[in-house]
Amino acid sequence: MTAGSIIRLLSLAAIWGASFLFMRLAVPQLGPAWLMFGRVLLASLFLALVALAFKRRLPIRQYAGHFMLLSFFNTALPFLLFAWAAQTLTASLLAVLNATAPLWGALIGWLFFRQPMSLKVALGLLLGISGVAVLVGFDAVLADSAALPAIAAAAAAACCYGIATWYTRLAKPVPAFINAHGNMWGATLWLLPLLWFIPLPVAQPATQSLLAVVALGVVCTGVAYMLYFRLVQDLGATPTLTVTFLIPVFGVLWGHLFLNETIGWHTLAGATIVIAGTMLVTGFSLNSLRAASAPVKE
Repeated sequence: MTAGSIIRLLSLAAIWGASFLFMRLAVPQLGPAWLMFGRVLLASLFLALVALAFKRRLPIRQYAGHFMLLSFFNTALPFLLFAWAAQTLTASLLAVLNATAPLWGALIGWLFFRQPMSLKVALGLLLGISGVAVLVGFDAVLADSAALPAIAAAAAAACCYGIATWYTRLAKPVPAFINAHGNMWGATLWLLPLLWFIPLPVAQPATQSLLAVVALGVVCTGVAYMLYFRLVQDLGATPTLTVTFLIPVFGVLWGHLFLNETIGWHTLAGATIVIAGTMLVTGFSLNSLRAASAPVKE
């Protein structure tokens, strides 16, 4: 893995980890629906500009149904659920719960697609559940009566990513950039009707909240997709999976630095256990990373 790839990988993890920080900053004044609509609309416009620059056509008619189904489970619903949960939960807890997506994917595969569950995967699921239990059992914010529904919403958002992963596996292959671009426009269409029924919590949101939306849409979604595609192209899917385990690290770090969130022993222990469980479920290891990123000998 080159120095450039390492920098891109760390940058991607830092950006995606920061998305929970920006949600926490903006959701009190914008609310979940307006915040996430702004995020996906700005991401759609950014990717449209990229597509225009690189002359990448978006085949809407060919993939319209695919885009709408994928965007519902991969973007619109999980984004909305995470934003709703962000009204109560810390950025640290949101980032760790987000990392459980591969665990949900393994469970969905076993329950609905007859995917064999090895002892290693079962142990990973058990570790993941235990890690969340450590976080939930000792996090002071959970004294709030709204905490349990918020945890359920964040867990459901991670589950949506698991569903989207399985749908993508079973659907007809679509080029990655086209998938990302169409996915964002589909999510924009899904979230648009909500704006008619859900007013803005604050008539004139503060500049900080508006800047957080721009950061979420352009940086945490549009730029992040560009970094992700470049990493997959340079390294392949397996090494790029490392970002899954780094996002909670940055999510906890940004929450502590900018929101003064406490990093207790339970935060570190719970995050470590969840990441370990996710690594077991995905079959990720340092050996697989070395093998996948090693240059091919002619």
